[in-house]
Amino acid sequence: MPLHSNPSTKAMDKTALKTLLTRVQQGQLPVEEALESLSVWPCAQLGEARVDLHRCLRQGFAEVVLGEFKTAAQCLDIAQALAKAGQSFLVTRLSQEKAHVLKEALPKAHYYERARLLWLQQQPLPPGGPIAVVCAGTSDLPVAEEAALTAQAMGAQVLQLCDVGVAGLHRLLSELPRLRKVHAVVAVAGMEGALPTVLGGLVEVPVVAVPTSVGYGIHQNGMAALQTMLSSCASNVSVVNIDNGFGAGFVAALIARPKTPA
Repeated sequence: MPLHSNPSTKAMDKTALKTLLTRVQQGQLPVEEALESLSVWPCAQLGEARVDLHRCLRQGFAEVVLGEFKTAAQCLDIAQALAKAGQSFLVTRLSQEKAHVLKEALPKAHYYERARLLWLQQQPLPPGGPIAVVCAGTSDLPVAEEAALTAQAMGAQVLQLCDVGVAGLHRLLSELPRLRKVHAVVAVAGMEGALPTVLGGLVEVPVVAVPTSVGYGIHQNGMAALQTMLSSCASNVSVVNIDNGFGAGFVAALIARPKTPA
């Protein structure tokens, strides 16, 4: 598989770098040409942004773009740099208006309105193990969907369970046979945030807890759920920030990813 003739438009993942080194080893590619291919790597300088084209090689997934605080033009510049490099990538917290701009330029990208997430898939999905994304109530679905899509983009097989909060514990208990087959669980909950602790006592895998800014009065935009989760007595529970579905999905997918020899 030859590399792209223009090194500035092709980023390196492990497969591409291995191919480059193999071609040099076999005498198919001069050392000087290989050096030129690596000379502009690993960053694309865009003025206000430096796009990390090396992250695929280091972490197995491209840089993820936080769209919420960027202009549409800034999001587009970064997305186009990643697309030109042949990478699959996500843009998170993206409004419909900004997504429209990106979709016009990148028609193969998919936008998920509820999750506020844009996903362009250009490479085969890496092999990933099974995880579950579980949310306490229907109001938690935007964050849960962000987690599920992130994990899917990283190759995980995702089981999604909605509206299984502890106020109706039988709803959760009926799903235990399926939950016990996954490698990690993302538990998304607002209100008092009790779901992750309950799940932690029922499964033998890591539970990544996500507090959401859902609830009445004293919930304080997710602070009540966050404090509950941080105070969990279940030893297999870890916690990400309020509404951080992306971070939870990413971590869960890494937990479930098959280990490769060093």
